[in-house]
Amino acid sequence: MGKLVRSAGLTAVVLLVFAFVPSLVAAQGDAKNPNIVLVLMDNFGWGEIGVYGGGVMRGAPTPNIDGIAAEGLQLTNYNVEAECTPSRASLMTGRYGIRTRQRPDGPPRGVWYGITKWEMTLAEMLSDSGYATALFGKWHLGDTEGRFPTGQGFDEWIGIPRSSDRAFWPDSNSFIPGSHPDAVFTHVMTAKRGEEPKKLDVYDRAKRKVIDREITDQAIDFIERKAKENQPFFVFLSYTQTHEPVDPHPDYYGKTGNGSFADVLAQTDDYVGEVLDTVDKAGLKDDTIFIFTSDNGREGVPRSFGFTGPWRSGMFSPYEGSLRVPFLIRWPGKIPAKRVSNEIVHAVDLLPTVASIVDVDLPTDRVYDGVDQTNFLTGKTDKSDRESVVIYIGNVLFGVKWRDWKLLLREMDADTYAIREMAYPSVYNLLVDPKEEVPELNYLNDTWIDFPLYQVLEDHEASIAEDPGAPNP
Repeated sequence: MGKLVRSAGLTAVVLLVFAFVPSLVAAQGDAKNPNIVLVLMDNFGWGEIGVYGGGVMRGAPTPNIDGIAAEGLQLTNYNVEAECTPSRASLMTGRYGIRTRQRPDGPPRGVWYGITKWEMTLAEMLSDSGYATALFGKWHLGDTEGRFPTGQGFDEWIGIPRSSDRAFWPDSNSFIPGSHPDAVFTHVMTAKRGEEPKKLDVYDRAKRKVIDREITDQAIDFIERKAKENQPFFVFLSYTQTHEPVDPHPDYYGKTGNGSFADVLAQTDDYVGEVLDTVDKAGLKDDTIFIFTSDNGREGVPRSFGFTGPWRSGMFSPYEGSLRVPFLIRWPGKIPAKRVSNEIVHAVDLLPTVASIVDVDLPTDRVYDGVDQTNFLTGKTDKSDRESVVIYIGNVLFGVKWRDWKLLLREMDADTYAIREMAYPSVYNLLVDPKEEVPELNYLNDTWIDFPLYQVLEDHEASIAEDPGAPNP
């Protein structure tokens, strides 16, 4: 069962690369690290863009985002965590969100907000390797001293520290000043490394409409500046859409004639197109890894209009509509174009694999859950090196996926999000039943599937029990 242990994310350190070859040699023969542009949507379903069955069917074509797939790789089984903060934590740290919640001074996995100062983020790792780093947009991984983006490896940041739904507050006629612990509304914030973050405009519905335009402009300016300085860069463009409230920019309001969600989809496609054009016009296309993905599936609240394609439910749930999101990656000459795969990949794979390309040894005082995807993503093999992922909601273990099978220890009501404990776990074949509607009957010929599924769970739980938590507290 060694393959299961590795694919469940239980290796201490992974040293090989996720979507990249070990090094990139420029035309003149000098070693060069590729630039990285990571575009992350917020509560954005699997089925929104054209290459996943959305686009025109959702009221707005998405040719620019679709173009990333045409020039690179499209994953249909890319997995994340079920809500914003643990999902972003796993993306930034290479560790399941449950690990980032372990503390030496309290319950081993007590709920708390964001990530600790001792976590090593993707930005910290790249900054230490000579990269210029910037975050433009939503953070949602800490809002106290030392835990803002510029305390976690980013050279510069402008955006919001928390969630977009706080844009509702200033426009609510029932809001009572002083009722919230912050005693103030959320503000757009900005900082450079070493500076205390400064508050800018109040993040209200008017600001909500224009912020994605502003952070796109910031990202374009950063890319142009670093291209002139000939310095490798990491740009994390963390859009605030399509988290509620879905408010299109005034220039896009009514543009599609198909409602605000379609207007925002058209807006986002244009913005991503501008960033792609900036990279290409700077002559950096072949030297830049460009990724488009999301933190989790569509909004989980009633009357949210996101689309998860064939998958069940949305965020905050253990179902595929929560856990599967789009993932497109372009790196011309390194990643084969026009390839589509349903092999399993998880967000935790990003950090340890980027570590390989910049030739960084990861700390050995913590567990990394990522796996090596080099051969798979560069087309040298058709198989992912990951066979499984574990499924949490908050700090509660809900189940596991292994290949095309899924075991849920707990089920959830799609309308109320009430958790149902069961005498016997549900097992689904995701190829036969993508909407997870009818569990397999345990007395038929698929009882063998219990063994690999439970093996992954047992190995993961043993790893969590042995995890020391915070190193050097």
